[in-house]
Amino acid sequence: MAMVWAYIRYFKPNVVDFSGKEYLYIRTGSSWKDVMDSLHSNNLLIDENSFNDMAGTMGVDKQVHPGRYALEPGMSNYSLLRLLRSGVQSPVKLTLNKLRTKEQIIFKLSSQLEPDSAAFARLFSDSAFLKDYGIGVSQIQVLFMPNTYELYWNTSPEKVISKIAKSHQQFWNAERKSKARQLNLSIPDIITIASIVEEETNKHDEKPRIASVYLNRLKIGMKLGADPTVKFAVGDFTLRRILNIHTQKVSPYNTYMVAGLPPGPICTPGKESIEAILNHEETNYLFFCAKEDFSGYHNFASSYNEHLENARRYQQALNQRNIK
Repeated sequence: MAMVWAYIRYFKPNVVDFSGKEYLYIRTGSSWKDVMDSLHSNNLLIDENSFNDMAGTMGVDKQVHPGRYALEPGMSNYSLLRLLRSGVQSPVKLTLNKLRTKEQIIFKLSSQLEPDSAAFARLFSDSAFLKDYGIGVSQIQVLFMPNTYELYWNTSPEKVISKIAKSHQQFWNAERKSKARQLNLSIPDIITIASIVEEETNKHDEKPRIASVYLNRLKIGMKLGADPTVKFAVGDFTLRRILNIHTQKVSPYNTYMVAGLPPGPICTPGKESIEAILNHEETNYLFFCAKEDFSGYHNFASSYNEHLENARRYQQALNQRNIK
């Protein structure tokens, strides 16, 4: 009879049935009471007393391993306690898409990982730490290429940056670094221009041509005059029309007012936008304007007069659609 009772306590299903996925999160520094409180508040166990007693028998309550643990419906006390004793976590698949500001990156990281926003904010403002990665505090977007990263939930902020930076370092192989040198631009410079191209269009086939415009402007010392940098400076990414009130915004990111590149990227550009800079078209274009058919493509021009005509057609199309 004792054998049957022991078997029931060890191997009878004790994790509730649930649909989808359930995880047990154990924060760094947690006690066994914290673990039991979490299981209780999330209603994950059928019989908490037997689980707690078994934890004492197996010694799991004496050494708590923080982390993110994947639960299965119907797990037994033994299965769950063995998992917690092993410390084998279920990693987080952190998918980073285009993010514009440092604050957006911090929110994305802190909402899916244990370290809080303050911890990442401190790190992103630590010039000595960022210097090891060849960037300044205005260039944090340089490291965060859109990708899916596999990380443990309780990874420290320093190790999070290190893991993500490895993907950045792998992308910048000898061939790409050589192309950057041929342009006489640093990697942060390349990514900064790529971020502007990223915001200008989602048409990958047109990006090398738009890249040529900005590179041509830089080459002759012409202000970039990039609308996306004005949106970044103003802090309103929904603007459809850039007006004089916007281009007069005092900001180092306003390339209508400030010559050269802004202090850093205005988003985290994808691989296609970076490649568009490194493999840009050779053109004499200095201007481009959205096509009046709203296809998402652009009309390009070498002269200002030609550009004015393209802009006139686009403005007329905006007016006809009453787009402000």
